Amino acid sequence: MIAQLRGTVAGVAPDGAVIDVGGVGMRVQCTPGTLATLKPGEAAQVATSLVVREDSLTLYGFASEDERNVFELLQTASGVGPRLALAMLAVHSPDALRRAVSTDDLGALTMVPGIGRKGAQRIVLEMKDRLGPPGPPGSGSVPAPAQRVPSWRDQVQSGLVNLGWPARDADQAIAALEADGVGADGEAVDVATVLRAALRKLSKQ
Repeated sequence: MIAQLRGTVAGVAPDGAVIDVGGVGMRVQCTPGTLATLKPGEAAQVATSLVVREDSLTLYGFASEDERNVFELLQTASGVGPRLALAMLAVHSPDALRRAVSTDDLGALTMVPGIGRKGAQRIVLEMKDRLGPPGPPGSGSVPAPAQRVPSWRDQVQSGLVNLGWPARDADQAIAALEADGVGADGEAVDVATVLRAALRKLSKQ
């Protein structure tokens, strides 16, 4: 099991990053929130989870061990694989997921593309005693501002598409956010927060 990577960020793409560890480029798939903390050319450390399939080895990277642990716990629920678990963490922080599960907040869970009401009910039933209680308000780490390469628009658009939304709808949501003033005057953008705002807009369509 590869539990963490420490090295230099060799490149960042909308859905993942390459971290140079001792001359070997390790590709990790990440949520937009984690990608927002990685900058090409700078040192980085990410907690990781290796998912082994018959035809592939996929490494997932996270900004914290808590996020990695929640990612792995989510996959113990029926019907939740790594892709859906990553989508859940793209939409909600670990504590937000704990809060949704502990309070039976099905609406929060169905914000994640691929989770319907029945799926949300099953997740609540199976995960209530596994995820544990949420921490006190304000105890979570604050994501770093998104870097400009790739742009926040690219990351949000790719994140929405990877979560199952058509590119056309993703572009419309981004345009609506820009109309609301997101990214105006060179303002630093928290990609994870903006992605969640885009999902809220899409869920109202």
